[in-house]
Parts: sequence; C-alpha cells; structure tokens
Amino acid sequence: MTAGPWLVVGLGNPGPQYAGNRHNVGQMVLDELARRTGVTFGARGGGLLSKRPQAAVAEARLGVLPGGAPGPRVVLAKPTTYMNVSGGPVAALARYYDVPAERVVMVHDELDIPFADVRLKKGGGEGGHNGLRDTTKALGTKDYVRVRVGVGRPPGRMDAADFVLRNFTAAEAKDVPWLVDAAADAVELVVAQGLEAAQLRYHTKG
Repeated sequence: MTAGPWLVVGLGNPGPQYAGNRHNVGQMVLDELARRTGVTFGARGGGLLSKRPQAAVAEARLGVLPGGAPGPRVVLAKPTTYMNVSGGPVAALARYYDVPAERVVMVHDELDIPFADVRLKKGGGEGGHNGLRDTTKALGTKDYVRVRVGVGRPPGRMDAADFVLRNFTAAEAKDVPWLVDAAADAVELVVAQGLEAAQLRYHTKG
C-alpha cells in the first residue's frame, strides 16, 4: 500500500458563491484533510500545457498504516475549474504525479445516498454526476475509487441540479461537520488500509 502516491480529489465549483453548496461537499472534505495534516493548498497547473493553474494542490502523508507507521504520501487536489470540466485537471495531475487510476480517490456529493451517510466504491456508473462523468472521460477508465458523501434527494419536484447548487438547510448544517469528518476518515482508511477495509467499516451498520 505504500508504493507511490495517491491522488485525492475533492469535487466542487470555484468561487465563494458555491462554497457552501451540497455540490461542494467534496471540497469541504479536502479542506478538512488539509487541516488535519497541517498543509496549505497552492495553485498548480498539474503538468498542463497551459500556465493557468487548474487546481489547488497540497502534498501530505495521510492516515496511519497497520502497525502505527505514517500513512502513504498523498496529493490533495481541488480543481479550480467548474464541476463539469473537472476531468482535465484530474487527468493532468495523475500524469504529473504518475498516479494510476486505481490510486485516484474522488470525493463527491451523492444524491442516491441518504444525507450524512458515506459509501465507497471503485468503478461503476457515474449516476448522472457531471464531475465524475468528465473524470471518467479524461482518465479513460471508470476504475478509480469514489468516496460518496450523501446529500439526500431533492424535496418534491425540485430539480436535482438546483438542489445540489443550494446550501444545506439549517437543520442539516448541524450535522455537516460530522459528515465531513466521517468522509475524511474514510479517505484516510482507503489510502492507509485499502478500499475493502473502508467498505467494511462504512457499509456495516452497528
């Protein structure tokens, strides 16, 4: 589990007007991981031909290996593009740091999971998530890890796109720090002990 770095990406939209949206919960998780490891995000082109920065990036060691040793080296990244064109920065960073798809972890909001639940999977469909769809296209494979952060379903007939671009309700906001913390724990477990260990913990009730 220690050979080579991992790339952990938090999906979202850039700018303060989106920062508290459900769609940006992935970036909230990355901010928590940076806080835990004491690192600061800086602009990085990720090896793109353009000099314009495409992601905010920080490098750290994450989690604890069995036996207590520090966890693997990780590249934490928040694309600075809009959600539906996240794939380019993700693929560029994967090439730049020589990270294979199976060591790419995408942290994202998930409508098909109840609010405040966290689920994990590798591969599979994108469930209509434009950030994942573009990532799959750019990487040329679906075989990357997803840390799926439940934001619930829109009420009534509200459009899903409108729902994810709204902030959490006042009632939900009380649980958001807990949710972000749980998702950050899940990322740490994936990179330090593997996807199966993380699934065992987060998919088992009780």
